[in-house]
Amino acid sequence: MKILITGSNGFIGSALTNRLKQGHGVIGHGKTGDNISNASDFFEVDINSQSNWQSCLENVDAIVHLAAVAHNNSNDPDLINEVNVNGTINLAHQAVKSGVKRFIFISSIGVLGNSASKPFDESSAISPHSQYSQSKFDAESELLKIAAETGLEVVIIRPVLVYGAGAPGNFGKLVKLVQKTPFLPFALCRNQRSFISVDNLVDFISTCVEHPKAKNEIFCIADGDDVSIKEFTDGIAAGLNKKLWQLPVPNFLFRLLGVMTGKQDQIDQLIGDLQVDSSKARELLNWTPPVTMADTFSKLKNTK
Repeated sequence: MKILITGSNGFIGSALTNRLKQGHGVIGHGKTGDNISNASDFFEVDINSQSNWQSCLENVDAIVHLAAVAHNNSNDPDLINEVNVNGTINLAHQAVKSGVKRFIFISSIGVLGNSASKPFDESSAISPHSQYSQSKFDAESELLKIAAETGLEVVIIRPVLVYGAGAPGNFGKLVKLVQKTPFLPFALCRNQRSFISVDNLVDFISTCVEHPKAKNEIFCIADGDDVSIKEFTDGIAAGLNKKLWQLPVPNFLFRLLGVMTGKQDQIDQLIGDLQVDSSKARELLNWTPPVTMADTFSKLKNTK
């Protein structure tokens, strides 16, 4: 197959490129100032409602659309909407014209909310908690309309927080925190959160590229082993070969800090519950995560 990966030189994209080029032709997309892509061909195209993708789409069988404006990189709702919604739909329409068979859209579990009293799954109510997650849901909805109208096979993947060596965002901040200090305040945290290793996400995307039963389906995806923030940071420390002591700070103090600083969402991401039931992916596609959390953390010792 010939596969276009948008955002191919990003954290997930570079790992996916390395995986898919073993047996497929991979066309990369991104910014030339980013990490060098390992794709056989590479294009730099702006993502918006006016982008021309035709030079990238010749003989392409499938697209994995990873590129997006992240909520932590922009506070401009118009830009987020233009790239994440309009740009996605524009790419999908041009994919149809070029004869692309399958369009895999990497969405976010955030379309369902940022906390849950019971595990999220594909039947959970939509409740975007940010402009970013709203844009992801809006793009999902439009892609499913295009699928119904044109026959383009759409696969929507909603991952939880993706972790692994070199990961940006919240996971990268946690790794740096563990590297810098031997003390963290999570000894009393008993929350349960789902995560997904970059290796497991890449494996699942690879499955969706070809699996016939993935057609026009939505998948909420996670490793399957839920842990507390204490267990998660302990795992990071073990992967870094660092000694870590967890201090017994009561949860209500975290909540109070969130109210006082206006960062309730960030605090909830640390100590709140967010579990995902990914049994649909396992049962419908017969998918099993190939690596454990400990496997992924073991690669952190090379992180600088």
